[in-house]
Amino acid sequence: MPVTCKEDKRCLTALVTGELDHHGARAVMEELDRRIDQAQPRELTLDLSGLTFTDSSGIAVLLRARRRMGQVRGSMRVVRTPDQAGRVFRAAGLERLIRFE
Repeated sequence: MPVTCKEDKRCLTALVTGELDHHGARAVMEELDRRIDQAQPRELTLDLSGLTFTDSSGIAVLLRARRRMGQVRGSMRVVRTPDQAGRVFRAAGLERLIRFE
């Protein structure tokens, strides 16, 4: 599960591509944890435009990223969410916890 991260002035952008299922979720979580620890960003932007599929594992990734950003006193937003992933996240009620744009 590829995650490509870019940093700019304490803003971290992570582009997630491929399938975010139980096989790839752990690697994504570990990479996001590592980059958040390293950058201590004020804002994390998760760009899901390259996501082709997600299940409940994607929900866990987003919730963990939100928790980690809270630990570093930063904010998080999710952008360019594909339709299939959006349906999964809405069914879980994530729009009440996470900013989707």
